[in-house]
Amino acid sequence: MTSQVSSPAEQADGTVVGEQRKPGGTKDVRRLDRVIIRFAGDSGDGMQLTGDRFTSETASFGNDLSTLPNFPAEIRAPAGTLPGVSSFQLHFADHDILTPGDAPNVLVAMNPAALKANIGDLPRGAEIIVNTDEFTKRAMQKVGYDSSPLEDGSLDGYQLHPVPLTTLTVEALKEFDLTRKEAERSKNMFALGLLSWMYHRPTEGTEKFLRSKFAKKPDIAAANIAAFRAGWNFGETTEDFAVSYEVAPAVRAFPVGTYRNISGNLALAYGLVTASRQADLPLFLGSYPITPASDILHELSKHKNFGVRTFQAEDEIAGIGAALGAAFGGSLAVTTTSGPGVALKSETIGLAVSLELPLLVVDIQRGGPSTGLPTKTEQADLLQAMFGRNGEAPVPIVAPCTPADCFDAALEAARIALTYRTPVMLLSDGYLANGSEPWRIPEPDELPDLTVQFAQGPNHTLEDGTEVFWPYKRDPQTLARPWALPGTPGLEHRIGGIEKEDGTGNISYAPANHDFMVRTRQAKVDGIDVPDVEVDDPHEARTLVLGWGSTYGPITAAVRRLRAAGESIAQAHLRHLNPFPKNLGAVLKAYDKVVIPEMNLGQLATLIRARYLVDAHSYNQVNGMPFKAEQLASALKEAIDG
Repeated sequence: MTSQVSSPAEQADGTVVGEQRKPGGTKDVRRLDRVIIRFAGDSGDGMQLTGDRFTSETASFGNDLSTLPNFPAEIRAPAGTLPGVSSFQLHFADHDILTPGDAPNVLVAMNPAALKANIGDLPRGAEIIVNTDEFTKRAMQKVGYDSSPLEDGSLDGYQLHPVPLTTLTVEALKEFDLTRKEAERSKNMFALGLLSWMYHRPTEGTEKFLRSKFAKKPDIAAANIAAFRAGWNFGETTEDFAVSYEVAPAVRAFPVGTYRNISGNLALAYGLVTASRQADLPLFLGSYPITPASDILHELSKHKNFGVRTFQAEDEIAGIGAALGAAFGGSLAVTTTSGPGVALKSETIGLAVSLELPLLVVDIQRGGPSTGLPTKTEQADLLQAMFGRNGEAPVPIVAPCTPADCFDAALEAARIALTYRTPVMLLSDGYLANGSEPWRIPEPDELPDLTVQFAQGPNHTLEDGTEVFWPYKRDPQTLARPWALPGTPGLEHRIGGIEKEDGTGNISYAPANHDFMVRTRQAKVDGIDVPDVEVDDPHEARTLVLGWGSTYGPITAAVRRLRAAGESIAQAHLRHLNPFPKNLGAVLKAYDKVVIPEMNLGQLATLIRARYLVDAHSYNQVNGMPFKAEQLASALKEAIDG
């Protein structure tokens, strides 16, 4: 999504600025330029569904938006406990925004655990809507409340709205033939209806969604719709909510086009399908389910009509083995995983380097090491992607920077793999995978041509005049070897992991040949054509902040804050991490200070220092959550002043 620089009043990403009051019927309506809402409750309370539906209606309304789903790390933590809290944060605005926001303006807390887990993120004056039915003595003691926070004055600095959501939902559904437990499950729809009234969100899409989702259970669909409408009507009639809010569409933030809300994993899946169509190749995915990459497997399995074949393997090794076999057979081959899966796939990635076949290895990074934090985000697989194989096995690395950018990154990874006959690592992460934003659907003529020419016949003439096929005779520009489809007459050749002779592909143990092949494979990756890195530096700054991957949003928001405060700072962001852009060394040396924020302990900074001998300064975070703009702005201000 193309962004445009906001006006100075809009720079403080994550705060509500400027509000205008106007009469609206019996209740006041206030105009806001942005709002940050967080829904929080038990993992069984439907917070992700609630947030997703609010997001979909917000996208259809035309606001710019950014989301942050936050799942418990345990599959099913005990109900009512802090580890079991699930939340969904949505930041939407009438202008261009970059992050899900630092601090929620509104918290919807379905139980005491949700309140306690999230209260520390709220600024004073924020609105809190609590489900009072869940604030029993036992539930409060479970999370360490000695007294009720709703009554002991600890929430006096906030706008508290106590609402018996469960009781109201059960009352609204008393005409349905449902047990109390079944009726209680719809309380998230009651909350969604209330918030939809508060912020003037459309309702038709949600009601249509519920009818579709529960098409085989029309009574359940009707009950959820009734609860949703009851929440809306409660907001309209209760005296506790005297004000509703409007956030106008972000008309100026978007170039002309057709938009939809999209998550990073969905954008990546669509990018892979598009790449296969642009290359005129069938798409094959060999994958083993793993959080947070599984959604790509789920999505691609729906698109057999586009020539997509998905194979859910018995383990990670089988998944990539099948994908590499598909690459040998002439498919655009993909395997998807997270960090632990990359470790298991490393031998086969090395085989793909040796065979010089196109293969996309998609790593949706998560917190590690080992099982680590399956549902949290991290950027700690960069060095694994760069070096995590035996021998000299160079692999190109591409990293998207926003959820929507995952579409373009998939196309770019496919371009490199197909053009240079090499496996390519695509490094997304949990923040991008599960987060969402508006995405402009590209026009067909904007898509790259990825068509591939397979080998058709002999490509080498021996001294005696015999024409033969050499599988490792290279294109002089790209150093790519020919791609020969199995079964093509005259193109039979040996294949395997043992070192091959240059040109012929015959097994070779010759020291000089091995040295030549190692250097040639490295030269092929080093010579990949990637765009120069662009620098945003309107004020000839002395300090450069360099990022990669999902840090783009928080870094850019922090840079906007600093510039609005009169500071000079330059920004650059890397999509290509191997090879680096050819102008990167000159860019780095043009600044007195280089700061690299990363959600790891300094992996890109290590590479930059080693490659360019630049004293890059790391700013690191590994708590499973994305950076906050305010946090980065403070760190960058210290770097400027230091």
